[in-house]
Amino acid sequence: MEWSLENVREIVAGGMQSIRECEICAFAIAMCVLLLFMWYCYRVGREHGSSPLRGRYLAGPSRIGGVVGGFMSSDCRGRGKGKNGSMLEEQNGFAFCQSAECFRCTSAGESLNQRLYHSLQDYAKRYTWSGMGRVHKGVRDQGRYLNSRPTIQRPEVFFLPDLPSAPFFSREVQRHDVELLEQSFPALLAEFESIYHQPPAHSGSSLPPGWKSNNTPRGQWWTYYLVNQGTPLVLNVRRCPRAWRVLSQLRTFIANNVFGNACFSVLTPGALITEHYGPTNVRLRCHLGLRVPPSCELVVGGEPQCWSEGSCLLFDDSFLHRAFHEGGAEDGPRVVFMVDLWHPNVAAAERQALDYIFTPGRLEDKEGK
Repeated sequence: MEWSLENVREIVAGGMQSIRECEICAFAIAMCVLLLFMWYCYRVGREHGSSPLRGRYLAGPSRIGGVVGGFMSSDCRGRGKGKNGSMLEEQNGFAFCQSAECFRCTSAGESLNQRLYHSLQDYAKRYTWSGMGRVHKGVRDQGRYLNSRPTIQRPEVFFLPDLPSAPFFSREVQRHDVELLEQSFPALLAEFESIYHQPPAHSGSSLPPGWKSNNTPRGQWWTYYLVNQGTPLVLNVRRCPRAWRVLSQLRTFIANNVFGNACFSVLTPGALITEHYGPTNVRLRCHLGLRVPPSCELVVGGEPQCWSEGSCLLFDDSFLHRAFHEGGAEDGPRVVFMVDLWHPNVAAAERQALDYIFTPGRLEDKEGK
């Protein structure tokens, strides 16, 4: 082959053409990968949106009567009627529900463990096992964890291992949401006043619409749920648009699974909430004090704390805890706005998996239906 200027030009031109073709091919591959990634994000976003509360209360009236798999579903109320039917209609505490369909009342036995594991496997098939080490470990050994926990901390439904635990947490662990709630104190207090001073819902009831009475050995404990075990209560939400707006702005509110609740909680003078455990250690319960008379106290894991008006208190309710109001009638009720937030050490991948596993209704036992 003779080397000439013309030959060199042809070789260079051919090389440049090959490079252009490779660039086009690489660009096409990159676009395909980008489209696949966008499709995946769309699929995940539909089930695990960044604003999970937005628009959910418009789902329709069929979800108002109770919570699927919740504290007191409409099915539970129906089964409870009869001799004690009127009492059950007023109650919102899990102590009064004995239905197999009620998630909180489901015993943490072999059946629940199997359903948890099947749900985790289903999640991993649809998405990934990546980041699921602690969740897999917790689901696999759930029965052992629940039975071997010390009496000071014993969640009733699900225990995630290797999470730092303490009765109370610093406000800094969820600083954004704590500050947002405290900034919303005037609006939340005003909304509480508007729903608390309504006339009774019906004759024979002393409670305004939307309020429920809970089991206490003495005094009264009333709750007004906006979200009850992952399900918005439509009528209550419509009466509290500002509170709903605050919830939609929280970054760590548990909005997509049965461990998430948001409500106004009232303790009358002389009331006592007896010692009990929450269902899980993956959440922190946040109390924003709205009205806090003297002689009110919250005891978690043996450590007492007092609420403060306009300030948030963060605690792990999987620890044994109780609350009381020992003031007189002239002091008025103790009122807090209660929200369930994610434990700060639960990773984003774990939150997504737990949202999937504990979606309201997912763990209902279908056998025999």
